[in-house]
Amino acid sequence: MKLQEIADYLESLYPLSLQESWDNSGLLVGHPDHEVKKILITLDITEAVVQEAIDKHCNVIISHHPVIFSGIKSLTAKTETERLVESAIKNDIALYALHTNLDNSDSGINAHLCEKLGLIHKKIIVPKTNILRKLVTFCPTDHSEKIRQALFEAGAGHIGNYESCSFNSSGTGTFKGSEDTNPFVGEKGKLHYEEEHRIETVYPTYLESRILKALFAVHPYEEVAFDIYDLGNSYFRVGSGMIGELVEETREMDFLKQLREIFGTGVIRHSGLTGNPVNKIAICSGSGSFLIDEAKKQGAGFFITSDVKYHEFFKAEGKIVIADIGHYESERFAKDLIHNVLIKKFPNFAVLISESKTNSVNYL
Repeated sequence: MKLQEIADYLESLYPLSLQESWDNSGLLVGHPDHEVKKILITLDITEAVVQEAIDKHCNVIISHHPVIFSGIKSLTAKTETERLVESAIKNDIALYALHTNLDNSDSGINAHLCEKLGLIHKKIIVPKTNILRKLVTFCPTDHSEKIRQALFEAGAGHIGNYESCSFNSSGTGTFKGSEDTNPFVGEKGKLHYEEEHRIETVYPTYLESRILKALFAVHPYEEVAFDIYDLGNSYFRVGSGMIGELVEETREMDFLKQLREIFGTGVIRHSGLTGNPVNKIAICSGSGSFLIDEAKKQGAGFFITSDVKYHEFFKAEGKIVIADIGHYESERFAKDLIHNVLIKKFPNFAVLISESKTNSVNYL
């Protein structure tokens, strides 16, 4: 199997366009035509992880955190990043990262953590904007159903929990082809009037090439008539953090103990307890303190994240419990998630979860 096949599948689930502007997800070391033998999944790439890959004959490492965040101007082994990249190249090991594109997906790491906590009625806390576009196309009336279905199958027409969404209207189109045309209806050189349907549907930008390919494949016209509009709407399947509800409310201290057990953290730093029963839970893997105010606004009784600064705990204001469970602990299940989606797609392929300890924080 080629590395490009693995990358294409992962990016169909977690498109690289969903990553933050500062991030560096995707293929970092290696060639797309690299023949994959075994894959090692890890949260971070360390020298121990690279050695583990060598020992286990894995020639691809997929990590959550990119080993390269900024440009490397030399490979002189003076930094850990340079040593890791050099070692990977020498041992013909490809490096691939799934970071904030995994964080921002509604089927990514935050959704996986919600499942671990048994949350229902899940939704993204802050959906992203400027991701949706509207496609408008015009076609003969007897071709509209075929075109709609092709667009839906390509991924268009999703609004919230609804699919196959479109608006359709009828009208009359006109056109006159030159002598170099081969019109589907009408005659070249003559003005033609055709009863047509106008089909409107929405789609996320990262599916545009696939949707246009589907449109061109089934549209009967020699020159396909279509328009594309940028939309300012929020896209509720992509964004930061998730919020959901427990099936049964519980006490704050009991929930803290549950968190410590599920995430295996040595200590949980948290704001003062409110004394209220716990029902609605907000969560953001990694550094998510930027969502504290929004979690409060949406009525969460608990906000689970990491890297919370001293003064940020004051934002709780007795209305919410802010629980810092540790950066590694909040993301540790990313390994399981990546492993599970790969073996589901490629069940006969060797995908291993790294046993190397990569948490740089220790607890006394």
